[in-house]
Amino acid sequence: MTYNEKHLQIYLFFLCLLAFSCKQDTKSDVSHIDLDLKIERFDQDLYKGKSMELAQSDAFLRKKYGLFYQDYVSRIVGNPDHSSLDILQLLYNDQAYTDLNREVDSVYKDLKPVETELNQAFKYVRYYYPTARVPRFIAFLSGFEVQTPIGESYMGIGLDMFLGKDSKFYRAIVQSVPMYLSRRFSREYIVPRTVETYAREELFPEKDEDRSLLSKMVYHGKILYFMDQVLADGVPDSVKIGYTTKQMGWCKAYEGEIWGYYLQNELLFETDYQKIQVLLNEGPFTPGLGEKNSSAPKIGIWTGWQIVRKYMKENPKVTLQELMKEEDPQKILNGSKYKPQ
Repeated sequence: MTYNEKHLQIYLFFLCLLAFSCKQDTKSDVSHIDLDLKIERFDQDLYKGKSMELAQSDAFLRKKYGLFYQDYVSRIVGNPDHSSLDILQLLYNDQAYTDLNREVDSVYKDLKPVETELNQAFKYVRYYYPTARVPRFIAFLSGFEVQTPIGESYMGIGLDMFLGKDSKFYRAIVQSVPMYLSRRFSREYIVPRTVETYAREELFPEKDEDRSLLSKMVYHGKILYFMDQVLADGVPDSVKIGYTTKQMGWCKAYEGEIWGYYLQNELLFETDYQKIQVLLNEGPFTPGLGEKNSSAPKIGIWTGWQIVRKYMKENPKVTLQELMKEEDPQKILNGSKYKPQ
């Protein structure tokens, strides 16, 4: 295929993406599922503590937030070598904390729209997994350390990691958080990232023995397929996987060549960590693929997603629960009949 033909294919793919974004939801009705999620504002309660005595603020936060507060002061923004009072004192005396809190409060005065999306997504989680434990959701400031930590009985949402890609704070930390990551630090990513973390950590943790590239491809592909089923139809694939529209177009246009690259280099059953991770890691692109660094990153994850989608299309009687329980990646690959041209 010529260079111009490839670019025409990418252009046509963009049109398909636009058409997809306009389609209506086609998921099952979950209105009968009783769930009313709230996102608790630890960030606001913590800041209010500035006006209290330090011990009073500490006691209030410890009583209201329990294990989350303990994790916050000992792991998220602090460490076990300092007491909770020490951490509070440091925060309250730090102008950078005050400035960041004001910025977060200006962007997220109200989290009700996020709560609505999150509630709907977890209704679908309950639809497929009625006994699944739905955590307590707590919004906080992480100091740009973590987006969606999960602990015993809670999930955190680090609002300072979702301020919008043009936030002045991200430009200031570009050496530690590169732009290819911070461009995803915006509101539309909150629910997808929360659902992804929940799926990976709570429902379907990866097995240590799954060491081949194929097994990792299929594992990540199943997680993204699960997200397909529980997120609203209007959530773009690019947001689910964290690609730009251009990167999505590149993957689709070169899907056959990507598959050929795995086969030619005998990578599917490779277990060497270094060789595998280059195809699964975050980055601005995937080294070794594409001209002038034009490839999408973590291309193995995208391929795994396509394999799983094709498998479910070819096997319409397979349920989501059966898919997620299936431990044989070779069975999924064979059953998918995945052979892109």
